[in-house]
Amino acid sequence: MKRHAPITAKRKLPLWKWILLLLGATVLAFMGYVLVSSGFDIANYLQHPSLTIIGAGLTLAIYALFRKFRKSWPAELKLSRLIFHTLLGLVIGFVYMTLVVSTIDALGYVNLSWSDFSWPLQWQAIMMFLAVAVGEEMIFRGVIFRMIDERWNTTVALIISALFFGFIHLPNDGATWWSSLAIAIEAGLMLAAAYKWSGTLWLPIGIHWAWNYVQGNIYGFAVSGTNAGDSILVTTTNGPDIITGGAFGPEASIIAVIYGILITIILLTNRYRRPSGSKNN
Repeated sequence: MKRHAPITAKRKLPLWKWILLLLGATVLAFMGYVLVSSGFDIANYLQHPSLTIIGAGLTLAIYALFRKFRKSWPAELKLSRLIFHTLLGLVIGFVYMTLVVSTIDALGYVNLSWSDFSWPLQWQAIMMFLAVAVGEEMIFRGVIFRMIDERWNTTVALIISALFFGFIHLPNDGATWWSSLAIAIEAGLMLAAAYKWSGTLWLPIGIHWAWNYVQGNIYGFAVSGTNAGDSILVTTTNGPDIITGGAFGPEASIIAVIYGILITIILLTNRYRRPSGSKNN
């Protein structure tokens, strides 16, 4: 017997009301992004970047309270999964970017050497990318992907949220249509798949956090076209942009796209093979 998707409150809403709800939620999430970014700036000004953790926590708590007005505490911020999923995300992000850089290096298109890096600046970068990860995941996975998934289905949500995420980077330095499409495929799809697989924002936050920091402040590449500053390694590239990513960084590399697709498939395949009675929340 064919099973039909449950008729949720969002499915019952007229389309125009749902669009207004999506836009309103996105604006509120963007305000949260501004809040966590401002928290990092203040913490950095006070010379205590660690205070960014408090700012990120407060921002997510506000997000949770807005979500709680409609139902119980949101499953995507389930506190019992915070540590494990965040750590798992950090590992995935580190392994992913290391595989990308190692493959480019194995092809002979990159040179790596140690730099005279600064631990305080490294910690500052770690906190900065925490703010970025929390803010962007709240918008793109916590609001856009989740609401489209609830209204229609996962496939539609994956495509639309990934394209939004990719092409929001188009104004960045060194960005091209290819680099934006690459980010949509490798990051937009992977991070949404991580959210869908885990049922929480903690996993994509961890991946996003490690992804940016490892790329910019360990391996010394540009992060989405932006110089990340102090890095543990000094990196120079000497190959075609389609392999190295060029001035935009390895996110514009076909290598990153291939690995991103593989991880996305693993996450989605694992989820969809679960028994029909199992729960993700």
